[in-house]
Amino acid sequence: MRLALTILASLIALPLGVAMADDDCFVPMVDWKPREAVATMAAGLGWTVRRIKIDDGCYEIIGTDAEGRRVEATVNPATLEILEIERHGNEGDRERKRHED
Repeated sequence: MRLALTILASLIALPLGVAMADDDCFVPMVDWKPREAVATMAAGLGWTVRRIKIDDGCYEIIGTDAEGRRVEATVNPATLEILEIERHGNEGDRERKRHED
């Protein structure tokens, strides 16, 4: 009985894991734009970049926007499209937007 419950729980959790993996970028490295292009794109938006890192196959930009709010953005490494952005305001409020297809 315990084994059957474990298997059932695993089958239920499997679709959740697939849905959560949607945040990953699956782009071959040969198609990636260089970090300098990411920094240029961010500067064009008025951002000051503190760090550019790779997370789950995507570029992640950490810095501040033109209004001085802390910003974290997930960027497609091939197209430089912003997939998700979080802005943290001065009073601790947080705005999060996710690109919808």
